[in-house]
Amino acid sequence: MRFFIFFFLLITGVSANAQIIKSPDDFLGYKLGTRYTNHYKIINYFESLAAAASGKMQLKNYGYTNEGRPLVLAVMSSPENMKNIEAIRLNSLRMAGMLNDKAADSTLPAIVWLSYNVHGNETSSSEAAMMVAYDLVSGKNNQIQSWLNNTVVIIDPCLNPDGRDRYVNWFNQMTGKNVNPNPAAREHDEPWPGGRSNHYNFDLNRDWAWQTQVESEKRISIYNDWMPQIHCDFHEQSVDAPYYFAPAVEPYHEVITPWQRSFQTVIGKNHAKYFDKNGWLYFTKEVFDLFYPSYGDTYPTYNGSIGMTYEQAGNSSGGASIIVGEDTLTLNDRVLHHYTTSLSTIEVTAQNSSKINKEFIGYFKSLKANGNGPFKSFILSGSNEGKLNELKKLLDKNNILYATANQGELMRGFHYFTGKEESYTASANDLVVSTCQSKGALVKVLFEPESKLSDSVTYDITAWSLPYAYGIDAFAVKEKINTQEAVTHVKQSDSENNAYGYILEYKSFQEGKILATLLNSGIKVRVAEKDFSSNGIQFKKGSLIVLRKGNEEKIDQFKFIINQQFHSTYYKISSGFMDTGADFGSDKVHLISNVKVALLSGENASSTAMGEVWHLFDQQLNYPITLINTESLSKAALDDFDVLIVADGHYKILSEKESTIKNWVKEGGKLIALENAVVDLSNGDWGIKLKKDTETNENKDASIADVKRYEDRERKSTTYNTPGSIYKVTLDDSHPLAFGYPDFYYTLKMNTNMLEYSKDGWNVGILKQENPVAGFVGNLAKSKIKDGAVISVQDYGAGKIVCFVDDLIFRSFWENGKLMFTNAVFMVK
Repeated sequence: MRFFIFFFLLITGVSANAQIIKSPDDFLGYKLGTRYTNHYKIINYFESLAAAASGKMQLKNYGYTNEGRPLVLAVMSSPENMKNIEAIRLNSLRMAGMLNDKAADSTLPAIVWLSYNVHGNETSSSEAAMMVAYDLVSGKNNQIQSWLNNTVVIIDPCLNPDGRDRYVNWFNQMTGKNVNPNPAAREHDEPWPGGRSNHYNFDLNRDWAWQTQVESEKRISIYNDWMPQIHCDFHEQSVDAPYYFAPAVEPYHEVITPWQRSFQTVIGKNHAKYFDKNGWLYFTKEVFDLFYPSYGDTYPTYNGSIGMTYEQAGNSSGGASIIVGEDTLTLNDRVLHHYTTSLSTIEVTAQNSSKINKEFIGYFKSLKANGNGPFKSFILSGSNEGKLNELKKLLDKNNILYATANQGELMRGFHYFTGKEESYTASANDLVVSTCQSKGALVKVLFEPESKLSDSVTYDITAWSLPYAYGIDAFAVKEKINTQEAVTHVKQSDSENNAYGYILEYKSFQEGKILATLLNSGIKVRVAEKDFSSNGIQFKKGSLIVLRKGNEEKIDQFKFIINQQFHSTYYKISSGFMDTGADFGSDKVHLISNVKVALLSGENASSTAMGEVWHLFDQQLNYPITLINTESLSKAALDDFDVLIVADGHYKILSEKESTIKNWVKEGGKLIALENAVVDLSNGDWGIKLKKDTETNENKDASIADVKRYEDRERKSTTYNTPGSIYKVTLDDSHPLAFGYPDFYYTLKMNTNMLEYSKDGWNVGILKQENPVAGFVGNLAKSKIKDGAVISVQDYGAGKIVCFVDDLIFRSFWENGKLMFTNAVFMVK
């Protein structure tokens, strides 16, 4: 079936000594492209190739998914290169400046890394991966074998096994003996939550830099062990779209070099040669940009590679065959297209391997010597150890180097929290991250206060600067800062048993996790709602208090949790009498309840937003949460819970005058609503009101200023958008929802929603200014985002409603919102 296309005619010529290796068709018992292959069968096939062609291929297991499926890499090259594969890997690290034992050799093979099926229901690429792997190791084609003399090819056949099997298992159950190409057939209508995301409904293609998911963390760890020169990420888009391949469209981030830009074009033209000969439609330089840092094309690019996205028509609505206009798109078509760009990429790399390697070496030499961008160093305050430790974990995952500042050193730089150029004296434990390192381009991208957009039409969020995302006071400095070795802190111990109680400072999500663990362990915890001092030590409101009385049998467990499990510290006190502030018997010191929490799930919920909350409880707070489908919700079910979380989505039940949820809140339940769930509340009789536009054009007559060009329609739409911008929110830090925060918070704004100020409730977070701290906001959108509340708490009967119009835990990388989310669950009474 597949031998009619030009690509195969071009590369004829069979090796006489080819080893007999089973093709995918022979191994699976059906022709590739006629049905979907379960993940375990894909793994079995790659295992069979590795066993039969051990001189040309190694299969490496690099981890497991949440559901226990293996994550594997196939490393393939010529027999000569495979004998020397470890030396080639180490040479790649030398070229990247990450190994300095000897000079790098640009004549060794370049490394091509092909990543398939990061979105589980974009399934054709994993099928293509088997076809590519077979042709690389079968020895049946001399030209392909010659490419392997100059390249090492790494294939990850499926980045998202859990999502793939969710889709494939569903599809195989929905279709009969013959697939139905009618778009109305049920096999083209995938149910919620779909197979696109992983187990926790995270989009793994937005998680490369953040590595919040186990698949991403394990993959990037081994990626950094190889540092490939070329990386391709295979996707699918709408069924009526032509094939997309590089070069990408603007905006390109400014750290992307002219060489990286130009070689994308070289590769794209090679793809076009094969697509032209076969009459296949394709497009380039549209839709898919290179800006947001956590994609499968941008992340490799910011690590020196030529990173590219390839997009085939299909996705879940494609099924195995679908009628598109007057044509029919088959799974076989989709597989062949991805197969062709895969081999074309390897071909171009083989033809240019020495040039690619020389440019790779020069890229990292320049970074280490000169850094990247106007700021050579970023200094982060060590005043909040919990927040800084979380940031260090992210830096470690990305192999970003950092050091401790010289205490007392005076410097001047851009102050993130004030937006001004200011002087700063380094304190003990301040962290310094320099762009003068191999990861310098990535450092610039992740830390720069404001990213420069060459075009406002972009595919994702436009701001993510880590000091704002983590809530860490920081400076961007134009000079390289002197550093010292990090100081190891001796943790506090407690050998005495006569303490009255213990105090934990509460100022980061680390303490939020400790609180959840203590409560889940049955340990009684109190919180002070005002500042206080004991034995000359000042403690802020929100500090956690564990008294010996009432916890007599659990004190040893408490100490283990603090010292061993979280490697944190506490203060021991001998009396409940405070120097200043409320004593521990005061009504200003409250017992924190061990609440039962539910989360709405199902078709009304955004699967990714619901997944963020689920993951927060299940993997980070390690606190029980029950997922309830909205359609299964009943009063009896809700009566078992104290807290109900409603993530982003569209919930008709929230707009109804009388509902199960409304009655439950009236009787004392706590409802936490986020994003569009807040909009739904505003459409019901809850007393929640969205801020209305102060200006309207409904009655305005059209004028010459309203005349617009048709070709500008896409760009014109951006004037209404805020595709992920950062705003500074003024907080009422006396409210329990803001415990652990200063009087401000940085929010990632993905919408223009604002709440009217409440007379009866608490406007905990308000936006005063019109301009964002960072990121793009359209002019018409900008005028709406001011003078309103974005965080509020309101009484409703005997219950409470907590509203967040923005996503506090966006993709789980917006670290600074997690403590506030924890406060909403445990602190707000």
